[in-house]
Amino acid sequence: MNFRAIFETVDKEVYTALLGEEKRQTEGMELIASENYVSPSVLEVLGSVFTNKYAEGYPGKRYYGGQEFTDIVETLAIERAKKLFPGANFVNVQSHSGCPANEAVYSALLNLGDTVLGMDLSHGGHLSHGHPVTKMAKLYNFVRYKMKNIETGEIDYDALLQTAKETKPKIILAGFSAYPRELDYSKFKAIADEVGAITMMDMAHIAGLIAGKQLNNPFDFGFDIVTTTTHKTLRGPRGGMILCAKEEHAKAIDKMIFPGLQGGPHMHAIAGKAVAFGEALKPEFQVYAKNIIANAKAMADEFLKNGARLITGGTDNHMMLIDTVTSWGATGSEVETVLDKVHITLNKNAIADDPRGPMDPSGIRLGTPAMTTRGFMEAEFRTVAQFMMEAVKNRENDAKLAEIAKAVKELNMRFPVPGIEG
Repeated sequence: MNFRAIFETVDKEVYTALLGEEKRQTEGMELIASENYVSPSVLEVLGSVFTNKYAEGYPGKRYYGGQEFTDIVETLAIERAKKLFPGANFVNVQSHSGCPANEAVYSALLNLGDTVLGMDLSHGGHLSHGHPVTKMAKLYNFVRYKMKNIETGEIDYDALLQTAKETKPKIILAGFSAYPRELDYSKFKAIADEVGAITMMDMAHIAGLIAGKQLNNPFDFGFDIVTTTTHKTLRGPRGGMILCAKEEHAKAIDKMIFPGLQGGPHMHAIAGKAVAFGEALKPEFQVYAKNIIANAKAMADEFLKNGARLITGGTDNHMMLIDTVTSWGATGSEVETVLDKVHITLNKNAIADDPRGPMDPSGIRLGTPAMTTRGFMEAEFRTVAQFMMEAVKNRENDAKLAEIAKAVKELNMRFPVPGIEG
């Protein structure tokens, strides 16, 4: 059945917006570190009849009838996740996204007022790790650790240990939203053991790099719980997942997801997770993950060679954080705006101890997963870095920006977006 043709006649306004977004994605260069393109297979199952089905409960223990096929896809997603992340003995794939996954862990394992020790937002952490504006920060006591050296990205593990001894956290939380380096899981685990804390890792940004065997798996170092989104580098549908080593944690978390925080799971998304996890188990996904990191390092090198200041001095994963004020005399918001004009999409981002506000910070964050999916390699990413620097340099020159936009579009059009017909 040609759903697109039917859609065109049923709701032309939404159809027009859909065509516009397809055009934007095709002609544009996606450098937002948290975004990616799913495969045509994942797109297909997301629009499948699984969206019609309520499936409250878990495989084999549902509250509604007609569950034989929902049980199959959810079980497939769980078993495939276990293979992707060895040491994950128990997996919940029902969380709607990463923030709800973190909230479920806190709610399942903490009492009101308990302490969580996580990375400071200004040094790369995430809102869901206890920023004061969030609901979780009103329920639990979040304390924070930072980098010791912003130029290298080294975490201050000595200060982390001292803070842990003083505050006695119930959970020590690793993970980040804007941190380009690898974490030392063994040090987190040793500190947690010393103070009797649960170890938790939010691997949302690097799940695909771990699944692709390019970055360390926290479970190999004895971590108790790992949360993640299923999109980003894992290249699945928008959603979340919680993985546990211990049954006691898994049981409490399952209970908190349903019926504690959510009703019916989104079975079309869970089916999409199963498909994406199956794709990630194939050998070519490891090549993809390796290319993501190689491309990020090449791009970072190009920026560094041209005098840009990268927070932590480079990258070990898929992302870069650039101090645009120091590098190019422009705020992150100004850089984001000018790059939009030349079909390059990324996000403004605070840098460590940023003196500027969040809507006009001192930096930008960018990453390589999406364009690596489209087939970009190191040469293309070096070219992209040059396009970016040239655009910022000529941000007041409309004629030059038009010239760069044309070149960017021509490069992008050579690399199709999965699932979008040319």
